[in-house]
Amino acid sequence: MLAKFIQQQRTKRKMTQEYLASELGISRPTYLQIERGEREVVISEAKKLAAIFGMPLINFLSEKEPGRSVIIEKMSVKKSDNLQIRVTKKNLDKFKQVLLYILNKIGGKPNVGETVLHKLLYFIDFDYYEKFEETLMGATYIKNHHGPTSVELSSIIKEMQKQGEIELVKSQYFKYLQKKYLPRKRPNLDILSAREIGHIDDVLARLSDKSAAEIENYSHGDIPWQSAQDGKPLSYESVFYRDEKYSVKNYEDEL
Repeated sequence: MLAKFIQQQRTKRKMTQEYLASELGISRPTYLQIERGEREVVISEAKKLAAIFGMPLINFLSEKEPGRSVIIEKMSVKKSDNLQIRVTKKNLDKFKQVLLYILNKIGGKPNVGETVLHKLLYFIDFDYYEKFEETLMGATYIKNHHGPTSVELSSIIKEMQKQGEIELVKSQYFKYLQKKYLPRKRPNLDILSAREIGHIDDVLARLSDKSAAEIENYSHGDIPWQSAQDGKPLSYESVFYRDEKYSVKNYEDEL
């Protein structure tokens, strides 16, 4: 129970209830309600408490003491109390085919520039991981001011331009300069499963009409972006702590 975990962490660090209430900007009686389990902790308070206790937000939300974290490029997930081995197996060939699929399907939309592409790829990868607990492309996304950004996209675009698979078109979307990429070939659908294609279609149907500013602001509310440090990779595991607005998995089916 999170309430008990908070109380344990406060006691362990010899902090007073008054101190934590002050840090959270609430009264001591309100803070007492948190420790008694009578009041939910909102995300802004959770982030502050995690920082005060010196642990990642994900550890705080899962009520686990921070331990060692090891990332191994394998298709398996193993956990113990102090060791986490996390999967992020990259499939850059699949990344290219997903990009071609996106560009063939919605690349002609006036809003779909490079910024929107970064966010669509992020939600495709992270939503798939939440739904099926395995990677689709397994790309690396870092936290920056504009939301999740794919580390691989820039180099892959350059490679695909050299190979004549896509072309760059510079345009203006309202008052903003925009980099658009148009496909010059169709994706190899043999690389993508029916489940993967269906998933990509779902994400595009939900998000591809958003402007760069809209999808950027939307991505800022997602737990993987919120819980990451600036300039650092986003954790795939953090999708399991999403709120209802972002979660794409029906957890009731597993009960």
